[in-house]
Amino acid sequence: MTVEKNKVVEIDYTLKDNSGQLIDSSEGREPLSYIQGTGNLIPGVEDALEGKSAGDRVEVTVPPETGYGVRDESLVLAMDRSQFTEVDDLKAGLRFRMETPDGSGVFTVVKIEESKVHVDGNHPLAGMTLDFDITVQSVRDATPEELDHGHVHE
Repeated sequence: MTVEKNKVVEIDYTLKDNSGQLIDSSEGREPLSYIQGTGNLIPGVEDALEGKSAGDRVEVTVPPETGYGVRDESLVLAMDRSQFTEVDDLKAGLRFRMETPDGSGVFTVVKIEESKVHVDGNHPLAGMTLDFDITVQSVRDATPEELDHGHVHE
């Protein structure tokens, strides 16, 4: 069976930035399971896996445009610290959901000053070229329930 739309795919992977620095890996964990063609993975990875089978190994370099996107500097904001009075443990790295003119987004606190809190709504990997080393472990049909819910049920 090959990787195609609406198939459940299990992969082992290693993700590095373009300088070779390790970002993430499934090593020592269960394989990552997802439904192909439903937007569960970045497009550059889904495209590279299309048509592959269990046991196939794929090495792919994914540019920002088909990865986590190009950085959008309009999502880097300096907010009044008074907007965070209800946050008990305000610190860099804190992630929160916020409404924007374009809809809801996840923001990360990147810097705290006396009167300002600097936040970034870009994905942490936005703007990066990423190198994936992926091995397909298995491919199967997704169940109707998995397709209805949009994710794999273990």
